[in-house]
Amino acid sequence: MFGVGVSDLSVYDEPAPDGLHGGSPHLHTLCSEAYVVVAGSGAVQTLTWSDYRETPLAPGEVVRFTPGTVHRLVNGGDLRIVVLMQNSGLPEAGDAVLTFPSDVLADPARYALAVGSDPLERRDLAVEGFLTLREGGREAFAAFLEAAAGLLAPRLDAFESRWREGPLRAAETTGEQLAALRAGDLGHLREAGVTRVAAVPRDGMCGHLLTYPVPEHAAF
Repeated sequence: MFGVGVSDLSVYDEPAPDGLHGGSPHLHTLCSEAYVVVAGSGAVQTLTWSDYRETPLAPGEVVRFTPGTVHRLVNGGDLRIVVLMQNSGLPEAGDAVLTFPSDVLADPARYALAVGSDPLERRDLAVEGFLTLREGGREAFAAFLEAAAGLLAPRLDAFESRWREGPLRAAETTGEQLAALRAGDLGHLREAGVTRVAAVPRDGMCGHLLTYPVPEHAAF
């Protein structure tokens, strides 16, 4: 059980249709996310119901955003980030929606095909939709949120199951440990252990990833 996901991200440096280098714009519907910049330079472009922003990124910077924030990483040179994700298990299960053009978002089959396409082709299509969304104001943003919710609606039961077995159970375990300490029961302290987690490489939405899956039995 675990409440936070960790990955090492080297952001794509190939140019997108607008000439910028970087990743695929998307939002998470259930999970907050934080970037800890460890090398290089760049920016994160964010679009919310309130506004559009561009936040510079440099080593030592930490940027956090909540569900519903469309975000796009821009690589200014060798940008590398440690990514922390809330609700480990849900992001991996696909709580994100990419900013594809509206006609793709409206068709679940086309959306699924686009998600499964070559990472850079997928990125370019998401950037195309993002640029339109950024210029469309609140009406366009509202339509995108509706489309995102519709695409994920069939998966909400599965998301809830993962949440209950993972992040919620981790929080409940802390409550049980608090109660045990109050009662003078030190059993969980005597069961302490160390686990080394092997990295799993893959190409993600924003770049080349090293992910660190937590074993199912790990009671963190």
